[in-house]
Amino acid sequence: MKSFQFPLEKALELRRKQLETEEALYKLEMAAVGAIDRQRAEIEAAGIRAEILVREWSPIAASDLCALGAYRLKVKADEANLARKRFEAERKLAERKKVMLEARRRSKLLERLRERRLEEWTAAHDKELEDVAAGSFLARWNGAQETTELK
Repeated sequence: MKSFQFPLEKALELRRKQLETEEALYKLEMAAVGAIDRQRAEIEAAGIRAEILVREWSPIAASDLCALGAYRLKVKADEANLARKRFEAERKLAERKKVMLEARRRSKLLERLRERRLEEWTAAHDKELEDVAAGSFLARWNGAQETTELK
């Protein structure tokens, strides 16, 4: 009997590569969201440090308070900008997840089909081996019967 060959092996390999690609792209989108979160944390920390630093000054000038107020507004604007970027990145991440899960589903479908076909082939191969073994046994047994009849 010939060895097992899955007729859709190339399609399965293509699905696996598509899945790998989609998983890599998903990880990139996750990294983008993480980078935005880190940026936001850095901006927030810088704002807090500036606030603490200015409050520690013993004589605080009006210009220092004006600069601090302008800096607070800039920090708020940067945080709002990052919130918009994060929202967009989350949307892209959700879309990428859908595509990745669909690629995973298609790949698993072909893998299950391959497993089923392999099981069928294995069962047929085992049956063929049993038939050959049974035929060999019967041939030997018939040969042994003929020799005992000749004696």
